[in-house]
Amino acid sequence: MPLFARPMTDVNSPTPTPQPRTRVDCIPGTLCDARMWSRLTPLLGDNIDVQHVPLHEARTRAQMQALIASRSAEASHLVGFSLGAYLALEHALAHPQRVKSLTLVANSARGLQPEEIAARQRIVAMLERNAYAGITRQRLRELLHPSHLDDGAITGLIRQMGLDLGKDVLLAQFITTIDRPDLMARLAELECPVLIVGAENDKLVHPGNLRAMAARLPQATLHMIGDDCGHMVPLEAPAVLAEAMLAFLADDAPGRTIGAAAQFQR
Repeated sequence: MPLFARPMTDVNSPTPTPQPRTRVDCIPGTLCDARMWSRLTPLLGDNIDVQHVPLHEARTRAQMQALIASRSAEASHLVGFSLGAYLALEHALAHPQRVKSLTLVANSARGLQPEEIAARQRIVAMLERNAYAGITRQRLRELLHPSHLDDGAITGLIRQMGLDLGKDVLLAQFITTIDRPDLMARLAELECPVLIVGAENDKLVHPGNLRAMAARLPQATLHMIGDDCGHMVPLEAPAVLAEAMLAFLADDAPGRTIGAAAQFQR
């Protein structure tokens, strides 16, 4: 008789059911592609299935919206950054039955600030006369927190996306989206949960606009990043964004506090 008996296995015990994966459809910003989410995706874990909307393939506003409609799930957890967040908001207002939740990163429903419109108009005029040489140091200063200006992993990725996508994509995205209607008055129409993530030091999006958005949405979670982050949240603060997104996607009952986030519920 063996000294140690082998533990008996209950052949009738059920096999653990694998947890279903949650699909999120990500829309990048101006002159960005799937690489915009490259720092975030590994932090979301195996249970999040990240899909990408190739916004750079579109040349008109209508084509952008058609891409979002065709490349996102029928009932989507839609995640947008900057221009992608504004377009995601437009999609949700036009097709509320197709959106289970919205995550809006670094974008205001009010559209572009006057100084940003002026900057883009100058860039368009310059591009129409000259060749495109890539993202300038001055533009990086507008996009990034000063602490990240010398981080080659971030600046190199932004510059490479700009060079790879090129002048035609930049012109198309600037020209077709520079006029963005103010959607603030329509936010109350959205019944799905909405996560808003922004940075207090974003030079392109006023943080007060994000708070105003959250106050108007029926189910909103606002997460403002206070330190060392500018406009490029998915690259500058991927861990903070991942934590906020995971808590938001796992929360079946809106109104629960997420870290330092503020909750808004009518």
